[in-house]
Order: sequence, then structure tokens, then C-alpha cells
Amino acid sequence: MTTDRAQLQTLAQQGVAALQRGDAAAARPCFETITASGQANVQMWLLLAQSCDMLDDRLAARAALGRVLQEDGNNPYALVMMAETLTRDGDDRAAIGWYSQALNAAALYPQLPPDLLQRLQRAEAEVAAIQGRFAAAMNRALASAGVDEAAAGERFGEALTILTGRTRPYLQEPTNFYFPGLPQRAFYDPAEFAWTAALEAQMPAIRAEAEAVLADRAGVAPYVEAPPDRPAKAHSLMNDPRWSAFHLFQAGQPLETNASRCPATMAALANLPLPHIAGRSPMALFSILAPGTHIKPHSGMLNTRLICHLPLIVPPDCRLRVGNHTRTVEAGKMLIFDDSIEHEAWNESDAVRVILLFEIWRPELTAAERAGLTALFESVAKYDQDQG
Repeated sequence: MTTDRAQLQTLAQQGVAALQRGDAAAARPCFETITASGQANVQMWLLLAQSCDMLDDRLAARAALGRVLQEDGNNPYALVMMAETLTRDGDDRAAIGWYSQALNAAALYPQLPPDLLQRLQRAEAEVAAIQGRFAAAMNRALASAGVDEAAAGERFGEALTILTGRTRPYLQEPTNFYFPGLPQRAFYDPAEFAWTAALEAQMPAIRAEAEAVLADRAGVAPYVEAPPDRPAKAHSLMNDPRWSAFHLFQAGQPLETNASRCPATMAALANLPLPHIAGRSPMALFSILAPGTHIKPHSGMLNTRLICHLPLIVPPDCRLRVGNHTRTVEAGKMLIFDDSIEHEAWNESDAVRVILLFEIWRPELTAAERAGLTALFESVAKYDQDQG
């Protein structure tokens, strides 16, 4: 029997009214008739799915939701309802995929109705619960298999947290230059470098010079400054003195006024394997972070170097995160890391934090690669100079 448009509109009104009073049993046949007519739009299929969902007919609800998603693959209502039915089935692994897709789809919309926002908040909580259940199951399985996570090592532990959704992979994402094939290591053990112990031993003399710099602040400037002739890359501390620098080397040259005030520091730097690239390196400075300052997540310019921190003046509650790894900053204890991996730092104390910061070549680069990179970077620096 053919149903005309007026009849369909009447059925739709009746179905909506039934849903509004909570009578899904009366609403469902209205929407089934509309969808069977071949004239249903996405909204009618969604209302049918809602009716079936209220009646806990999950198979029928998922069938109707499938029709919605054929036409509108990012419909957040349909996505979150699909996940909810699978949660009631106890199928966590399927449900979390739909919840994640629903949350991603919802981010595409500038405004969402209150009822959907509530469902999405429940979705976030359910994702966390599923991840917790999965992590617990994996921990039980590993314990049953006799696996000692601590003995398996930090890499195994990180892989487990990624698998269970507690974090994500962080890879090298340099903003200016990428060199392929280098290992994805956030932090390096300072003991891997023969020079670190000698540098740490010189920390008191270097710290005394940093304290003198702090005393008068001459030569101190914001760490991140907007270039005068180019668009500035966004940074939360642009031109902000809360994160400041006292440069000893800059653009490959010593700043004589600053360097002359820090003879012990300059002598220590002279014994380090700093890159020498005309117009670029060495680079070394005192990095000064004001109390209560957060350097937000960002990535460095190159993945061919490592950044070295010798902490000099360190109050409590100073931390550095690189990728999935967070270290407490301790005076005199070197930190060496790949700054092309997303990183951030905190000084949550009420006192200033100062470190000696410099860069070294990545140890995995061969002598021939370092020579080639030196020539390449010098050519870029000269080209930029010629263009200026």
C-alpha cells in the first residue's frame, strides 16, 4: 500500500509525540512505516534507531544507525548510540572505536545541543572505563605469564601504555628540518656520553656565574622573540620575559660581552662536542624560567641534534616532559633529550629556575653525515643572509 506524503508527516508527528512521552513501543511502528516507504530521510532513520534503542532492541537499533551513517558518516548522535548499544552487549573493543569516532566527529561542530553534550560526557567516561578494564586485563595476563614489567624495561612499559590507550606515540616532528632513519628516543642516559661527569663536576663554578647574571639581569632577553622581518611562529611565551635567555653563543658566535662574564662556563663549553656550523652553531645559553611558568608543548627545529640541560639553580617542583617521559629537574644532574619530540617544562615553585642549555650532534650520525649536514646548514644560513 502506498503511503502519501501527508500520511507520512502525520506518522512522523505521532512518532515524535510518542517518543516525547517515553512510549517507544508506540513510536517504533510509526517510524518503521516511514522507513519502509522508501521516503525516509536521515532524521527518520535516527528516530527509528532511538525507538529501538529505548526498547533495548540493539540489533534493530544498529541496523537503523547503519542507515544513518551511510548518509551521514559523522553524525555524532548515531555514532554515540552505536557505541552505547555495544557497551550494553559487553563488547568493549568495538564500543571504544565508536565512542572515539563520536568524540572526534563532535569536535567538528561549533555548538552541540545539551542532550548530546551529556551523552558525549558519558562517552568520555566510558572510554576511560574501557581503557581501565583493558589495562587491568593486560596486567593480569602479563602477571599470569610471569612477565615482570619492570624487568621488561621502560620501552615495554611505554608500549603497554600506548596499547591500553593511556597515552599515544610521540615521534620526531621537527619544525624546520627532518633527517630520516634516526631512532625515536625521548631521553638519553647521560652516562652514554664520556664528557657528562666532568661537566657536572664543574656545576658549582658555572652556577656562581649564573647567579651573578641573575643579580643584575644585564644581557637577559626573552627566550622566544618575534623575528623583525618574518612571520612569527605561534608561541605562548613569545617576547615574554618569564622565559628568558642569557646567550653565550648565538648563531655560531660567542657574544663577547656575555661570554666575558662567564669564563668558567665558557671553559667548560670548550671541552664539549658542540656542533660548529657557520651562522648556526654552537648555541649555548642560560635558560631562565620564572616562578609559576609553564612552557607549553612544542617541538624543536631539527632532529639532527640533542638538547642538553645542566640544571644550575633548581627549586622544587620543576619538571620536563619529552613525549611520554617526564623527569624531575635536579640541580647538577644532566638531562639530554631530543627536542624534535613534543616537550614541555614547568616551574611550579615560587623561585627562579636556571639551566645551562646547549646542543650536541646526535650520536647516531656518522662523520660523513655530520660533514654533509654542516655544509647543508651553512648553505641555508648563507642563502638566508643573501636574501636578507
